[in-house]
Amino acid sequence: MNGDSASYTIEDKNNQNLPPPYSANLGRVNPTFDVGSNDFILVEEVRPRRKVSVKEKMDSVLPWMEHRVRKGLTMKSLKKRLPITRWLPGYSRDDAAGDLVAGLTVGLTVIPQSLAYAAIAGLPAEYGLYGSFLGCIMYIFIGSCKDVPMGPTAIVSLLTYQVVKGAGPAYATLLCFLSGVIQLIMGISGLGIIIDFVSGPVSSGFTSAVALIIISSQIKDLLAIKTSGTTFVQMWISIFKDIEHTHMGDAVLGGACIIILLHMRLLGNVKIGPEDEDEGPTRIQKLINSSLWLISTARNAIIVLLSGLLGFYFTKNSLNVPFNLIGHIPPGLPEVSFPPFSGVNIRTNQTVDFIDMVSDMGSGVVVLPLVALLENIAICKTFAHGKPVDSTQELIAIGLCNIGNSFVCSFPGSGSLSRSAVNNASGVRTPLGGLYTGVLVILALLFFTPYFYFIPKAALAAVIVAAVIFMVEVDVVKPIYRSKKSDLIPGLSTFGACLILPLEIGILVGIGLNLISILYHAARPKISMEIHNSRAGIEYLLLTPDRCLIFPSVAYVRNLVTKHSIKQGIPVVIDCSHIYGADFTAAKVIEVLTEDFSKRGQPLFFYNLKPSVVAVFEGVQPTDFVVYYDKHDLDHLLRSKMVASQDACFKTSTPKLPRLPR
Repeated sequence: MNGDSASYTIEDKNNQNLPPPYSANLGRVNPTFDVGSNDFILVEEVRPRRKVSVKEKMDSVLPWMEHRVRKGLTMKSLKKRLPITRWLPGYSRDDAAGDLVAGLTVGLTVIPQSLAYAAIAGLPAEYGLYGSFLGCIMYIFIGSCKDVPMGPTAIVSLLTYQVVKGAGPAYATLLCFLSGVIQLIMGISGLGIIIDFVSGPVSSGFTSAVALIIISSQIKDLLAIKTSGTTFVQMWISIFKDIEHTHMGDAVLGGACIIILLHMRLLGNVKIGPEDEDEGPTRIQKLINSSLWLISTARNAIIVLLSGLLGFYFTKNSLNVPFNLIGHIPPGLPEVSFPPFSGVNIRTNQTVDFIDMVSDMGSGVVVLPLVALLENIAICKTFAHGKPVDSTQELIAIGLCNIGNSFVCSFPGSGSLSRSAVNNASGVRTPLGGLYTGVLVILALLFFTPYFYFIPKAALAAVIVAAVIFMVEVDVVKPIYRSKKSDLIPGLSTFGACLILPLEIGILVGIGLNLISILYHAARPKISMEIHNSRAGIEYLLLTPDRCLIFPSVAYVRNLVTKHSIKQGIPVVIDCSHIYGADFTAAKVIEVLTEDFSKRGQPLFFYNLKPSVVAVFEGVQPTDFVVYYDKHDLDHLLRSKMVASQDACFKTSTPKLPRLPR
């Protein structure tokens, strides 16, 4: 063997040195390695490890913590965890102008949406506004995405409704605090990796189901009927029970608002004037295009304003109002206080403590923060234009924002895709755009809440329906079907489960199916099988597993190797280039496998096995465990084994393997 390949000094049962590069019996010896060629394996140093006492481990904890604290207090870490320190020094007038326009535009969108999202969450309208200013301002300092306006969203509002179950605002505010704490702990612990277990099809199925549930939840305000239930099926059962009491005024106003909103949405795509870059539109045409875009962007605010004026007209002229109005909204900012750790359950009219409140909310306390993170990361990736997204920083950001919001009587929030799209299209330059959005919401709470009284509920329901109807991702079915049909199973299963079961159970069904799929592929690795001839003309069977050996897969691999090795009756080489890890179960199976080959007198070699994996296998002391790293050594191994086998066959007069070619 040349100097680049692995060498072994190993003694057999008779204390005779065996030629490199293989060992006869690791159970009798202590092998030493010079780890092999850089062309084939990752170089690792294999040496005996000294046992560390418990006292030494305990003594090392404090220095480790001091090291982590010092590392976290460096200027690099500070800039990473406070993104404002990166962009604020270079802030310019152009940035300020872009952020001002975008912030005010988003503010016109967030006010009507917040009022409507509070209805989705089953809370009074003012709670939507309470959650739309403080978190938005806090995100300026700790958020990493300029396009994200923190606040209530359709998905999180619906989850809040299903978790709180009508128990009252105290439950919703406590849920906001707990969600923020969980998200913050996950961010500090680096657990953002959890969202990687939610695949694209599962996310699409979940989002589509949520959109249909949200639309269903707004039917009661569109038709002015009474409904109940938290799942899609329950809602529609209650809708059909009370549909005969439909109020025509609300139905007409709601339907008209939806139609107008959908048409106003299209105005943003209308362009007046030539599209040729050489000529370009005139100044008047540019003004018209900008006006059409502004009308399209502010369509929600325009519809709410016009319908509010209609409600005001009927009320002030003492006419019979033909639709239901929002009613009184308390003016002023909310009282800043600690989240309620005890309160009154409105549903049961009983005073409950913290433990009872958390118990009533159930698993949704954990699922809601994960879904909020998933929604926020999806938005960041959408507007990152291929740049990496720091999921840990986003976890910390929305966690702190939710904790802050809980001190102003808010329910949980996250980044909103619709508002983020408006923010991006409005030319936002930095996260400072959230300041103007937050200030606009504060002004609305201070001065405009008396006028919100006249806004029809049907108009707010129309705003939500027109927004979430485009969340139903029908267009992804064909690409998934063309790409990989089996991915439709978790996607459609998640969609169906979310419609029938509570949302937190539905998303867990999708994640569970993803994990089952991952485990199945781990338990059934693909093994390529080829028959090769060495340079000396000796046939051997080359088997190449495509992944690591862990306990779900080793029995399957052993059966395949045994089956084909017996069928071919020639030496076997297992190419371990893709085996980057193994466990004790795999080591025991390798021990049995090498013993079986040894009993049959059939050579078995392992090629390019990482030293770390060799150490795992070595722990069970397998018989005739032969490893090599240089392809040129295979001829030597095959000839040596074949000569030894033929000598054994000659002595027993029972030929087992073909003779070497002359």
